[in-house]
Amino acid sequence: MRIGELSRETGVAVPTIKYYVREGLLPAGRLTSPNQASYDDGHVRRLRLIRGLMDVGGLSVSAVREVLAAVDSPERPVHKVLGAAQEAITPKSAVAPEGLEEARRTVAELVRRRGWHTDPDHPSAEAMAVALAAFRGIGRGDFLEVLDDYADACERVAAADLAWVGRNAEVDGLVESVVVGTVLGDAVLMAMRRLAHVDASARRYEKDAEGGAAPGAGGR
Repeated sequence: MRIGELSRETGVAVPTIKYYVREGLLPAGRLTSPNQASYDDGHVRRLRLIRGLMDVGGLSVSAVREVLAAVDSPERPVHKVLGAAQEAITPKSAVAPEGLEEARRTVAELVRRRGWHTDPDHPSAEAMAVALAAFRGIGRGDFLEVLDDYADACERVAAADLAWVGRNAEVDGLVESVVVGTVLGDAVLMAMRRLAHVDASARRYEKDAEGGAAPGAGGR
């Protein structure tokens, strides 16, 4: 197909497609003449992946480039590739809140207690420490009481994630599924958590509402 057909198939404007090619996110089409190139289903799939990572996952162009580099490296050990991809999609904080060292120790202890095979220097561990330090900073250090409940839930989510991606027999398909599942799955998980909050709020406080709507029942 030509670039106009690729644009209609994916809903991505032609100038945007050319920009992705220039930025190295999308492979160039196969030249059929000096001014024409041909694209195939692989380009359609890659474009939809790029848009999903950007539009739903909220990743920048540079982050998408790093993620795609991991997806395109099936010759590397899968665990290493997934680590590189997760590092690319984990937000980095430019602020070091007060109490960060203590929060880092809390995260390290959680990892040790749960027996997780996780590098203590993983970007996600640092992101978690920053968030915990922020909780303490606003006087809500009691949030630590629910960490193991969160860990229980996250272990179940991780098991479900890997069971889903494990259906891909080929390594490149496995890597792509984990990367996409992590980015877009985060969006699903965040939205589902909010829905569950609304439900839990209604169930817990409904009996206290005197003829009115339960707190949170109408959305947040």
